[in-house]
Amino acid sequence: MRPRSLRARLTLLVTGAVSFAVVLCAVLSWFIIQMLVLSQVDQSILENQGDVKYLLHECRPEGTQGPYFEGMATVLRPDGTTCSLGRAIAPTQEDRKALEPIPEPIYRNGTTTDGKRVRVVTVNVEPGLAVMAARPLWHVERTLRYAAVGLGGIAVLGTLGAAMAGLTVSRAALRPVGELTRAVEHIAQTEDLDTRIPVRGTDEIARLSSSFNAMTSALAGSRERQKQLVADAGHELRTPLTTLRTNIDLLLRSEQTGRSIDPDAKRRLLVNVKAQFAELSTLVADLLQLARGDTDHEPHVEVAFHEVVTAAVERARLRGAQVVTDLEPWYVVGNATSLERAVINLLDNAAKFSSDNGVEVSLRGGRLTVRDHGPGLPEEELPHVFERFWRSPSARGLPGSGLGLAIVAQAVAEAGGQVSLANAPGGGAVATMDLPGTRIRGSESDKSGKRSDS
Repeated sequence: MRPRSLRARLTLLVTGAVSFAVVLCAVLSWFIIQMLVLSQVDQSILENQGDVKYLLHECRPEGTQGPYFEGMATVLRPDGTTCSLGRAIAPTQEDRKALEPIPEPIYRNGTTTDGKRVRVVTVNVEPGLAVMAARPLWHVERTLRYAAVGLGGIAVLGTLGAAMAGLTVSRAALRPVGELTRAVEHIAQTEDLDTRIPVRGTDEIARLSSSFNAMTSALAGSRERQKQLVADAGHELRTPLTTLRTNIDLLLRSEQTGRSIDPDAKRRLLVNVKAQFAELSTLVADLLQLARGDTDHEPHVEVAFHEVVTAAVERARLRGAQVVTDLEPWYVVGNATSLERAVINLLDNAAKFSSDNGVEVSLRGGRLTVRDHGPGLPEEELPHVFERFWRSPSARGLPGSGLGLAIVAQAVAEAGGQVSLANAPGGGAVATMDLPGTRIRGSESDKSGKRSDS
């Protein structure tokens, strides 16, 4: 059954990998020890070949048992008969190959005629004569058993150590993941977006922690902006709604009590109500535009920005604004509706403060400038002009919601550009909008590129 826990799977993976390495090393070590021990036995047998050769001639040609010898040796004759010195060793077909001259001895494990396991080395001593010398293997087998027990114990201890190491590694590796899990659970339960995870190091887990912190910061900022928008909207809506309610109450009270209102006063009340409705409509439209910009992620397309500016200028002229233009073609990637609304807001803002000299609009190299000939702004107010609901003290008596330039900043940021407002030399203010783009439409640029390649 597959473990459900990532920590358990990681522990098993580390334990299995280390255990496999330990067991493999133990097995290889056992074979190396076996090879070394047998090599020592073979060497000792070869060192005693001189004694065997000395006794070799004591074997009678017709005999099968030679003189007494403390070791174990058997002489192989060309006719296939043998003569044993000490305990007899049963020859094999491989041993008989040594009757012919061979450059190297023949090594093998075998048994004596009474069943004892021995190490056998067969050597050609002279043409047609070979000697099988042997040593018992009981001490070798005992050494190998001890080695197997020792290496097995090491393998068991290594496996246990691997399990502990795997558990330690998994805990250390997954500690940031646990912190991330607890942070997510905490946010889900408390909706506290100020929760942050400590970032340690520069590995993948650290990058994940940094990304999580960036995400929660962005969410916290978005929620704070939403709360601020709702609070500011409530504050801004309170004044026109109160005025509307007061005026409507006056009209209703006049009808209920039968006391007529002077026609001029009634007309002023109705004009005031209409103006308040217009202000409310503008405010609600601006709020919807800001809210839509915070959540709308429509794909951007190529836009002929000079045509957008031309359309916005025509709308401004219909409202009575005097606008002078100097436009060059410029193509950007963005949302045409949002960009047109941004340009209209700049034109409305400039026309509101401009004198009879009108508004000057210029578009060159992706930079749109809208200049008015009004009084300008105090330097200390310039950093606040793009804040939501901020209005200059000198403009609070003029119509507007304080959201126009905030909408401009939002639309320009969505298109990857920048916008600023500064006092113009010689008086007035100039708004500058920089948008990345090209002078040639993208499709035309592609066609010209293909033609140039052919």
